[in-house]
Amino acid sequence: MTKKPEAPIPDTKEKLTLYVTLMVSTTLCICVLAMVVAFLLGLWAKQVDNHEIFKMLSPAFSTLIGGMIGFLSGIKLMADEHKPHHKCKE
Repeated sequence: MTKKPEAPIPDTKEKLTLYVTLMVSTTLCICVLAMVVAFLLGLWAKQVDNHEIFKMLSPAFSTLIGGMIGFLSGIKLMADEHKPHHKCKE
């Protein structure tokens, strides 16, 4: 009887990177959708001045987007550290 080869165990660091990336992306999507809904509700609310809602939400929107993109790019850059680099043949 021959024994079938076992499937390789997936790299834990790659799995963790994938899960964290998915969680951050999902959180970013939910936050952006909530902010867009707040923008839209603020546009049509008679009690709220449009300039005030944009003054209030614009910096938060920019900070959230910039922070999440920086976090995701940092995760992806760190994930590539353990891969060996091939030297060019000359």
